[in-house]
Amino acid sequence: MPMPMPELPRGRAICYSGYRRGQSPGARAYPSLAEIREDLLLLQPHWPLLRLYDCSPHAERVLEVIRREGLGLRVMLGAYLGAEVNNPGCPWGGSYSPAELAASVAENEAEVGRLIALARAYPETVFAVAVGNECTVDWTDHRVPVPRMIEHVRRVRQAVRQPVTFCENYVPWPGPLQPLVAELDFVSLHTYPVWEYQPVHAALAYTRENHARVVQACPGKPVVITEAGWATCANGRGIEPHNASPALQAIYVDALLRWTDEAGILCFVFEAFDEPWKGSPDPHEPEKHWGLYTEDRQPKQLLRQGLPAPGP
Repeated sequence: MPMPMPELPRGRAICYSGYRRGQSPGARAYPSLAEIREDLLLLQPHWPLLRLYDCSPHAERVLEVIRREGLGLRVMLGAYLGAEVNNPGCPWGGSYSPAELAASVAENEAEVGRLIALARAYPETVFAVAVGNECTVDWTDHRVPVPRMIEHVRRVRQAVRQPVTFCENYVPWPGPLQPLVAELDFVSLHTYPVWEYQPVHAALAYTRENHARVVQACPGKPVVITEAGWATCANGRGIEPHNASPALQAIYVDALLRWTDEAGILCFVFEAFDEPWKGSPDPHEPEKHWGLYTEDRQPKQLLRQGLPAPGP
């Protein structure tokens, strides 16, 4: 019997990771409740839907602040899955010792348990859960084989009432991820024209093609965009410096929001705030510069000029 179509909310959505200078998940230095409250009050007027990436203390605090403050924000909660097998094809290192892989497998089991526990504890806030992020694409440094992904997804689906998904780049969905599609309530894709050297005037058409390709490959499944955005600074590592700026971000994200509003596609903009902990020590590293706000919570060009009015 086919699964019923999940009820997903409508509205503007954004990816939220609140790490500030000196904080990072690797160091287990998390934003405080006060810092998270400050962030959520900035986001609430325009972004009623948030995506969180893991079930760390950061996510726990976000859910606590939303409930305590009565903010009414709703969350797609993610579980971060580490490597369960080696991926020598990863350009930045995807090879681990047997002991490291065993520890990662054990931590994944614990992380999935935390996802289940938080989804049950916050049913009014968590509207969907995502089991893993970018762990099956060819270039990932935290590869999880598709059969193991199916195991993780089945465990979660048996334990929570919320719709269950997996977040991945658009490329694998029509091919290697087809066995996983049947296990999901909806499909979540990532699309980044700027990482693929697209100029901004061609970027929205490229995003639409990515989305249409996945829709065609996954008939009967809702398809959500869980990451799409534009970097505002680049040092040439993967993104040409001339193709990253606040002005270009404003052009692309404005067009993205107008299209997804009109088409009724749930789309999470990547991302709310710049994250200085990411990537290399180079301050111009593009991984650090995707926020609509700077790291010190100042609005970039898109927010200063004003978001397009929400669509139908």
